[in-house]
Amino acid sequence: MDFDFLDGPASSFVPMCEGGSTFDLPVEETPGEFLRSCGKDSPLASMKHGTTTLGFIFQGGVVIAVDSRSTQGSYISSGTVKKVIEINPFLLGTMAGGAADCAFWERELGRQCRLYELQNKQRISVAAASKILSNILYYYRGYGLSVGTMIAGWDKKGPGLYYVDDDGTRLSGHLFSVGSGSMHAYGVLDSGWRYDLSEEDALELGRRAIYHATHRDAYTGGIVNVYLVKPEGWRKVSSEDCCDLHYRLYKGLTTTVTLKGHEVIME
Repeated sequence: MDFDFLDGPASSFVPMCEGGSTFDLPVEETPGEFLRSCGKDSPLASMKHGTTTLGFIFQGGVVIAVDSRSTQGSYISSGTVKKVIEINPFLLGTMAGGAADCAFWERELGRQCRLYELQNKQRISVAAASKILSNILYYYRGYGLSVGTMIAGWDKKGPGLYYVDDDGTRLSGHLFSVGSGSMHAYGVLDSGWRYDLSEEDALELGRRAIYHATHRDAYTGGIVNVYLVKPEGWRKVSSEDCCDLHYRLYKGLTTTVTLKGHEVIME
């Protein structure tokens, strides 16, 4: 990571998003020099992290599924992190990247969504909420934030799902997975997703995709939390330990794939 943007005195760092919330910066006189002095292999400087989060739209609503493992490099710092931020009764945000960055800015998004409701006497749309977060992150681009989030919800136009990251990128789609285990989750989602899935099958697909990520990705694990967003709002469907899922549902599960014309059974 390049710390050149932190080379000035801490007092010289001012928020680029005028009128928005601010937060105190490190008390070090030159934060960039401090981090470089720790060495490039220091946990303070490398800031490695991993997770798996996913969301997809189907005919019955939006499914959000996440794991709960928090890592600091190769150290598992927590197994019970809540990676779904409940913005309001109709909006959810997911957490991937730096836990503090995601939690702070998505809670700030919740504050701004509530102000919108009070000023306009109506709920904010999913598109508008994701745009607010995208604008905030764009203004702080280059300040070292680490955010890869999905904003999911239901509004007058129906279900909505957006991906927003720390450089201000904002994408609308029907299916996303974010984090170090996302490639494993995508393998399950791509083979099982259909728009006409039943509610039961959609929830099972999300749960199974996160389970497979916990099985293959060392940075993903803990509890598999599954949420469902419908016209009446979101609800938490299940919260199950990935080890319990393995021994109760998925151990010995086989899949048949075709390689060069030959069917191969994979466990």
